[in-house]
Amino acid sequence: MFHFIVRRLCLAAFVAFTVSAVAFLLLYLAGDPAIALAGEGATEADVLAVRKQYGFDRPLPVQYLGWLSNALQGDFGHSFFFKIPVVELIAEKMPITLKLGLSSIVFAIVLSIPLGVLAAIKPNSIFDRLALLIAVIGQAMPSFWFGLMLIVVFSVDLRWLPASGSSSWLNFVLPTVVLGYYATPAIMRLTRAGMLEVLQSDYIRTARAKGLLPIAILFKHALRNAVIPVVGLAAVQLGFMLGGSVVVESVFALNGAGYLAYESISRNDFPVVQALILLFSLIFVLLTLLADLLNAWLDPRMRVH
Repeated sequence: MFHFIVRRLCLAAFVAFTVSAVAFLLLYLAGDPAIALAGEGATEADVLAVRKQYGFDRPLPVQYLGWLSNALQGDFGHSFFFKIPVVELIAEKMPITLKLGLSSIVFAIVLSIPLGVLAAIKPNSIFDRLALLIAVIGQAMPSFWFGLMLIVVFSVDLRWLPASGSSSWLNFVLPTVVLGYYATPAIMRLTRAGMLEVLQSDYIRTARAKGLLPIAILFKHALRNAVIPVVGLAAVQLGFMLGGSVVVESVFALNGAGYLAYESISRNDFPVVQALILLFSLIFVLLTLLADLLNAWLDPRMRVH
C-alpha cells in the first residue's frame, strides 16, 4: 500500500506541475496581455508602459518561475478589476461554490445509487425503465433551462423557495437539484452495470446457497464491490461540478467562484483567471488521488497496478 501511495503522489505532483504551466500560458493564448490591459485606442507607449509595469517584458520562463514561486506562497497578485488581492477575492467566493458542489454530489449519490441498485435487482422491469428515463432526461436537459423551470414553479408560482442569493440553506436547494441531477445519470448507470455484474458472480451464488439473507447479500457483499468504480466517478463528477458551476451560479445569482471565473474572463482579469484555473485543477487532482486511495483500500487488487 505504501508503494501505491508513493506512486500516486508522484503522479499527482507531476500533473499539478503541468497544470500550473498550462494555467500560466493561458494568459498568452488570447494574444498580448499588455494590449488587452491597455485597452482600445492605447498608443504604443501605453502598451510598453503596461508591459513593463506588470513584468510582461521579461522572458516567459522567468515570468513563469516568478509566478509559480509566488503562487506556492499563496500570492497570486492583485485583481486588475477589483483592485484587491486575488487570494482574498477567491476566499470570499469559494465557500459558496464548495457548498454547492458538495451538496450537489451528495444529492446525486443519494438519488442515483438506490436507482441503480433497484434497476439491477429488477432488470427490464418498470423500475429499470424509470431509471433509464431519468438518466436520459438528465443527459438531454440543459442545466440553465432546468434551473429556470424550477424557479418558475417553486419560486414564482408556489413561492416555496428563493430564486436567488446565498444567505440561507434554502437558497441552495434549487441549484443543488440542478447541478446534482447533472451527475446522476452517469453514477446511476455505473451502479446498475456494476451490480448486474456482481450479482452474477460465483461468490454471490455461494452466499445464496449458504442461506444468507438477501438484504445481507445485497448490501454487505454485492454493493461494496459494485460501488468501487462509483467512488472514482463521484470524485471526478465533483471536480466537474466545482469547475463548471458557472451556469448554475449565474441562473441562481449565487456569485461564487464559478461566476467569478466568468466575470474575470470577460474583463481580462488575468491574475484571477490563472488562480482559479490552477485552484480548480488542483482540487480535481486531489479528488482523483483520494478516489484512487479509497478504491485501493476497498479493493486490495488495485494496489499491484
